[in-house]
Amino acid sequence: MDNAPPLIVEAPAAPPQIEVAGLTKLYGDFAAVSDLCFSVRAGEVIGLVGPNGAGKTTTLRCLAGIIPATRGTVRIGGFDLAQNPIEAKRRLAFFSDEPRLFDYLTVAQHLTFTARIYGVANYQEIQRPLLEELEMDDKRDKLPSELSRGMKQKLAIACGLLHSPEVIFFDEPLTGLDPVGIRRMKDSILRRARAGAAILISSHLLHLLEEVCSHVLILKNGRKVIDGTLEEMRQKFSEQAGGANLEEVFFRATGEDKRTP
Repeated sequence: MDNAPPLIVEAPAAPPQIEVAGLTKLYGDFAAVSDLCFSVRAGEVIGLVGPNGAGKTTTLRCLAGIIPATRGTVRIGGFDLAQNPIEAKRRLAFFSDEPRLFDYLTVAQHLTFTARIYGVANYQEIQRPLLEELEMDDKRDKLPSELSRGMKQKLAIACGLLHSPEVIFFDEPLTGLDPVGIRRMKDSILRRARAGAAILISSHLLHLLEEVCSHVLILKNGRKVIDGTLEEMRQKFSEQAGGANLEEVFFRATGEDKRTP
């Protein structure tokens, strides 16, 4: 009798939802982003951090196809952003730090308009629970001018999530939100990650990123300093057994820790 253990064949890992290779963005002779490479898989939430001018917003805008990269490749959901932009953009949502809305469309009309653009046939079944999740169901008939800064941000997020994007980019998503709104936004981000979205968040609020991110990517002067899981970063930059928090990791990785003893 053959007592050899059964052969276990592991299923190949799913390809990353976001693949970035050699991303470079030049403005004349100035490199806002230089030779950036990283990937994000389904279910991962990566925090994009760095000092002011590090290239975070430029990176996000290149990844979303808002501005063209000078060179390098970006693949979203397996589609090359430069060669097949429509299919790539169908799979993503980008949320800037400043929501851009239509002055004369109500909240409900914004969602209807967005649903038509993305071809979301069952949007009426999706929009109510989405508005309830973001605590906006009672604002359906309001115009942007009647909304607070935080509510405008929530409306932009509701429009972006309507087509169930596989890839989500956030640039300072918590701007203008009150403490309750911040908590609900964090819950919403984690809910999308558990459902399989690949999420990239740029924010200066490191303690909040630490609560939602599985990975971190640190930029400085347009270049990647380091990336990896939060646990890997804590171990690498820890000065004691208790580990380092994300703020300490950031200061030590970028050389910005100039505190006097």
